Amino acid sequence: MSHFDAAKPKSAAAFTHKLGVVCALAAGVWLGGAEAPTKLVNIGISPFAISLAMVLGVFVARWTLPTLLKGTDFVFHDLFTRPHLIIWAVLAGALWAVANTLTVFAIRDVGLSIAFPLWNANSLVGIFWGWLLFQEMRGAGFRTVTRVLGGAFIIVIAATLLGYVTVQHNHSPHAQALHGVAAALGASLLWGTMYVPYRKAYISGMNPLSFVTVFTLGEVGTMALLAVAFGGGAAQLHRELSAARHAIFWIFLGGFCWVIGDLFQQYATKYIGIGRGIPLSNTNQLWGLAWGALVFGELDHVSTPDRWLVLLGSVMMILGAMFISTAVAPAREQDSGRDAISRECEKYGLSFEQCIATQLGHAHGQQKGRRPWWDLLIVAAAIAVFLWLGLKVQIPSLDMNFFWMGVLGAILLFAALSCGWLLWKHTRFS
Repeated sequence: MSHFDAAKPKSAAAFTHKLGVVCALAAGVWLGGAEAPTKLVNIGISPFAISLAMVLGVFVARWTLPTLLKGTDFVFHDLFTRPHLIIWAVLAGALWAVANTLTVFAIRDVGLSIAFPLWNANSLVGIFWGWLLFQEMRGAGFRTVTRVLGGAFIIVIAATLLGYVTVQHNHSPHAQALHGVAAALGASLLWGTMYVPYRKAYISGMNPLSFVTVFTLGEVGTMALLAVAFGGGAAQLHRELSAARHAIFWIFLGGFCWVIGDLFQQYATKYIGIGRGIPLSNTNQLWGLAWGALVFGELDHVSTPDRWLVLLGSVMMILGAMFISTAVAPAREQDSGRDAISRECEKYGLSFEQCIATQLGHAHGQQKGRRPWWDLLIVAAAIAVFLWLGLKVQIPSLDMNFFWMGVLGAILLFAALSCGWLLWKHTRFS
């Protein structure tokens, strides 16, 4: 019997909040680490080729992980039970592809340590959409609203400070630094809006593992279109990827790791909403800073005052995100959330009780004793792709600190295993 089966509704809701917080923190660890391979843009690979290779890794992961955890039978049944959400998933994937490409430009122009805090202003966009469309914060009371808005204000100040540091003190040319800031903020806007389809899917009872399999179709299609249109055509991209085949494995791996973080973020969005889940998962800024500074030495040649400014802005953004995440939804806000679920159920003919059950992690879905043969084929194909790319891999010609790489890699594994165990034990990844 799961934890939720024996819990009273109030205690179940409280545990759901805690589980969402843990998922968001794990998402921060993995989303921060997954961007490290895009540092390869500094060895001559174009941003479009980098992003396309990363999206291919994302595509493989978004089918392999759901297949391993729930199986394709569950995924397809879940999708076709709510077919109106398929187009929303494709739209979210398209937004992600454009935003991801912008982040590669941002990293190239201003560096990983600076780009992360700027595009993490997406939490402001997410808070607005959550309030406007899904009744988050409605009836929350003065104290809770003050926490959320106060945290949002801190994030704005931090983003402004980091933008100033970037333009004034970055070693890139002034115009290039401005382009990097603009790219990071554009990614922030798109990623903040991308969570609207997420939340719409989960208040309708869809499983995150089902949502991401269709989500990736929008990613791959949009990224392929962008790469061909702006990357010099298919022939040019093929030549560039072939010339950089020794490095593609690392970018592909970055996309795969990104999906692990994104899945945790999806569960956080499901269990605690956009306004709380996104800011807390934006602790990925801390991990992005750790990879950039400790592994790649991005702050080695920065003066001490400039380092203090970067750290101050980073800490401010993290504190703002944490301030928002501690604003636990009171009873009246939970009632508003149920009203939003009821609205979706009435609009699309869904079962309100079933949607509430999935929202709390009660509904595990039907599990068959034997998996179909194509589940094994999907996993085998993913392993084959990794082996094929791994046979061509070379250590990138970048200065890296392998000790800190090992430490941060161990933290990645701990976050994935511990949070994954909690999700399986209490919700069976529902």
